[in-house]
Amino acid sequence: MTNSEKNRLKDKAFQVFGVFCTFIGLVVLAIFLIDIVIEGIARIDWDFLTSLPSRRAASAGILTAWAGTIWILILSALIAFPLGIAAGVYLEEYAKKTKLSNFLEINIANLAGVPSIIYGLLGLELFVRFMKLGGSLLAGALTLSLLILPIIIVTTREAIRAVPRTIRDGSFALGASKWQTVWYQVLPSSFGGILTGVILALSRAVGEAAPLIVIGALAYVPFVPSSPMDEFTVLPIQIFNWTSRPQAAFLTNAAAAIIILLLITFLLNGVAVYLRHRQQKKIKW
Repeated sequence: MTNSEKNRLKDKAFQVFGVFCTFIGLVVLAIFLIDIVIEGIARIDWDFLTSLPSRRAASAGILTAWAGTIWILILSALIAFPLGIAAGVYLEEYAKKTKLSNFLEINIANLAGVPSIIYGLLGLELFVRFMKLGGSLLAGALTLSLLILPIIIVTTREAIRAVPRTIRDGSFALGASKWQTVWYQVLPSSFGGILTGVILALSRAVGEAAPLIVIGALAYVPFVPSSPMDEFTVLPIQIFNWTSRPQAAFLTNAAAAIIILLLITFLLNGVAVYLRHRQQKKIKW
């Protein structure tokens, strides 16, 4: 057998191995989703969505949990979106290639992979204790903003880097300043990719429970939050609370809440895919 035949055989074997691993992952995911749907789909109704938490499983609902989740998503987006984009634009368009900028780039990339519990400890010390925000929605949103900020910065830089240099050169040739070029040419051209990254970052934040538990988010909240300074709970914490109960009825409630959380996550990811596809069709370089 020649070396060429050996290489083709290795390529074929690796391809089969990759397909097998993918198939195993999809099967496990399908089993998990089917089990969750069978367990919880019958529990989802209008009363379940609009009822307050209760010690009786039959009358317990997720109103406060999904309301807190929406609050957290909106506040985190309002905080992280401008900061992440501004930092990405600065690092990609304005920052000079120095040791300091290289140090910042390396650490931002590393922060994207830091476990979420570390951000919870940071949020506990900085926002809850130092800034005295307590276990409020604002403290939770600031903590999750720290979690998703590195992701937004990295995706913003990648989207800006994908804009051809000729667009910038053409803008400069017509007499535009650096800021005018960035604001009127670079950002509109890369906005689809930036927005996709922001939505994917938010879809990660919506499923996080560990950092919110650390800062003091409650497992039982008998009221719907009405301001950023109110105490709160979110769907992942509510699911954790129900799964820790010994009664089987609470496990059914947890399965139903997981379905709602998955729907929110799939919706966010679907919007991201749609925006990316629309941007790719709109801009042709």
